[in-house]
Amino acid sequence: MATTSQSRINYSSSKEKTLLSAEKVKKVFFCLLLLFLGLLFAPYSSAGQLNQKLNIFLDCPECPAEVVQKEIPFLTLSPAAEEAEVLVRVRARQKSAEIIEYTIEFIGQQKFQGDDDRLQLEIKSATPEEARQKQLAHAIKMGLMRYLGKTPLARYVAIRLEEEVKPTAVEDKWNFWVFNLSVNSFLNGEKSYRSGLFFGTFSANRVTEELKIRASLGAVYQHSLFKFGGQKITSTSESQSFQGLIVKSISEHISVGGYLSLLSSSFSNIQLSFTPAPAVELNIFPYSESTRRQLRLLYRLGFTQVAYREETIYGKIRESLWQESLTATLELKRKWGTISTSLEGSHYFHDFQKNRLQFSSELSIRIFKGLSFNISGSYSRIRDQLSLPRGGASLEEILLRRKELETTYNYYLSVGISYTFGSTKSQVVNPRFGTGGGGVGIIITM
Repeated sequence: MATTSQSRINYSSSKEKTLLSAEKVKKVFFCLLLLFLGLLFAPYSSAGQLNQKLNIFLDCPECPAEVVQKEIPFLTLSPAAEEAEVLVRVRARQKSAEIIEYTIEFIGQQKFQGDDDRLQLEIKSATPEEARQKQLAHAIKMGLMRYLGKTPLARYVAIRLEEEVKPTAVEDKWNFWVFNLSVNSFLNGEKSYRSGLFFGTFSANRVTEELKIRASLGAVYQHSLFKFGGQKITSTSESQSFQGLIVKSISEHISVGGYLSLLSSSFSNIQLSFTPAPAVELNIFPYSESTRRQLRLLYRLGFTQVAYREETIYGKIRESLWQESLTATLELKRKWGTISTSLEGSHYFHDFQKNRLQFSSELSIRIFKGLSFNISGSYSRIRDQLSLPRGGASLEEILLRRKELETTYNYYLSVGISYTFGSTKSQVVNPRFGTGGGGVGIIITM
């Protein structure tokens, strides 16, 4: 009996040890299973977070999409402003002859609503285009960090400080003056027709925060020959002009300056005209906000001494004229689009009936999800054509627009829509075979 009891005890102990070993095996197996599943799904989890890129709408004329995507890998460019998490708007202004100042605005939307920021960047005017684009992309990247830090991608971002390269101080031997000279020609012809166009320009500009000076000189000569039914018809036109402007900054809202113009034109029947015109401008908004909004009122008072090529319809061969003009210009950049509108009125003092009223406007409205409506145009009511020749114009001059004709108005109008749709995830840049491609285009002209 004792032996039997001992066997039972040993059997029970052995069974308990077996059960304990099975429990340990299950625990180890379960831990290995969790580890395997973690290793299996961890890469996909990271990939999923890495694909949750910052969705932005970029309004930057000088920032090619391929450069931005290469320099800032953590963003996705949205085709529609209303779908973006952040609107990025970049505007430039010539701060001086050598410096361009860029204002970069960051406007938060959706989960970043109300989280806005603004940065300013100065780049030398002589900087090559590719280097300028990279500097802009780098500045945009820095501005987006505040938003990136609030996303799952923040854990994958490392920040390091590069040693700053100190710029070499140089003395500007040109004293901020920038000059441009160009000479051009265009020739074409066939059996019964040939034409030549020659034109050239020279400009000198000096722009600083306190003073802006612009001067340009230009000349155009055009000659055409037509052969028809044994006859030869020739037509020529020429013009020379000088335009000068000087503006002094007085305050954040006021500027004073003046214009100077000289003109000789066969089209306008002007042998030579000379017009100095002092001017003053009031900007309702500060000039420092010019990249977002402007409402400018410009008043000019001018005196013109003019000699005509032919006697005018008013019996004048030369005369002296006083005139004044007032121009109101509104420019706005908003989430819904952009608008630029100008209204100008002018008249001569010797006869207030000799006047002109001109309205021009450009409007681009983002309707929804990549759909934009664009319209631009101008209309002028004309009552001040003092230089029209008494002899009128020949049929050839009318058809070829070699002389100005009497009119009471002129206008132009352009209306269109643009729609961008498709994938918002296709951010791959592939330069193979260039950026062009085959296709069919349709143009309708009326």
